[in-house]
Amino acid sequence: MTRVRLHVFYSGQVQGVGFRYTVKSTARGYEVTGMVRNLLDGRVELVAEGARDELEAFRSAIRDSGLGALVRQEEASWSAAQGDLRGFQIVG
Repeated sequence: MTRVRLHVFYSGQVQGVGFRYTVKSTARGYEVTGMVRNLLDGRVELVAEGARDELEAFRSAIRDSGLGALVRQEEASWSAAQGDLRGFQIVG
């Protein structure tokens, strides 16, 4: 299995609504590692690694979680996995 890294910035009403906790809870259903955190500019940053199809399903599940309506914009990029993520954590 080729692992890749997904890096997403979510903007909209994504802080103070349980977004990070929902992402962490959703991650339990997928074979992904990563972290999610609030940024000072009001966005939420997600970094996750796994198989691309698993990450795409995880990203769709986040959208379908009920909080998707609060996301105004989702900026995603893909890169090679770095292997530095363990488990799935809320940072900060």
